[in-house]
Amino acid sequence: MKVLKFGGTSVGSAHSLNHVKEIVAACPQQVIVVVSALGGVTNQLIEMTRMAQAHDSNYEAMLQQVKIRHHDLIGQMVPEQRQHECRQVIDTFIDEGLASFYSLLYANDELAPDFIDRLSDAIVCHGEIMSSAIVTAMIDDAVPHFSPNFIKTMDTVTQRVLDAETTERLIREEFEHRTERVHVAQGFIAADVETGEKTNLGRGGSDFTAALIAAALDAECLEIWTDVDGFMTADPRTDPTATVIPSMTYAEAQRMCDAGAKVIYPPTIAPVALKHIPVWVKNTFNPTAPGTVIEDD
Repeated sequence: MKVLKFGGTSVGSAHSLNHVKEIVAACPQQVIVVVSALGGVTNQLIEMTRMAQAHDSNYEAMLQQVKIRHHDLIGQMVPEQRQHECRQVIDTFIDEGLASFYSLLYANDELAPDFIDRLSDAIVCHGEIMSSAIVTAMIDDAVPHFSPNFIKTMDTVTQRVLDAETTERLIREEFEHRTERVHVAQGFIAADVETGEKTNLGRGGSDFTAALIAAALDAECLEIWTDVDGFMTADPRTDPTATVIPSMTYAEAQRMCDAGAKVIYPPTIAPVALKHIPVWVKNTFNPTAPGTVIEDD
């Protein structure tokens, strides 16, 4: 079994989603597909939150643009017999979920800061939920999963952290003994282990979600599909001589991530390193490129 994570650029257009579909179809074994929100949507959700709090009604037009974008992708990628149901899912999350949350922020000046924080967490979760609905619908016989059911966080005195023990147990309960070939889950989003309220793993947390699933299930490998050919010797945007690093150790990858490399979210490395699970970083738009493999010495 493999875990495949696709970032925002990988699910952001019909062109990229066609690549996603081909990559998944090329895997003969069982796969768990973890997806981010469509590219740019998380930033839009955050910006609309700011606008609603500032009593700027232009958030409504932006929300309609988000709906249209998802509808357009459904029309291009989802088989006709599943399009109506998929559009209904998107409309429910936008018209009954996001619209009501933004309206609440727009109409109230005296909401408690803690309540606003919880509302903001609930809002930002919608990007992954909607993208996963499209990816599930476009792949024949794909099985949907809801990540907050098994990715759990808890609050400490100073910060929110992963409840690692509960998360590992729940991932196993969710996926073990399932025989279907393709499963789809959301990256990034989670739920508080005590209250059940929606939380998240932080920006970039979809990589972490995929690593947690791979580690809990002792996956054959974790594949991070992005828009670059792998880890590079330098930033190719500023250094035309930059080349792909074909292989590196977990420690080397962790050092590069900690130093600011944007290829993988830094907490991703630890769970898979502990289980000695190889991590491949590959380009959705150039899937035949070798990529970078991260593994033991």
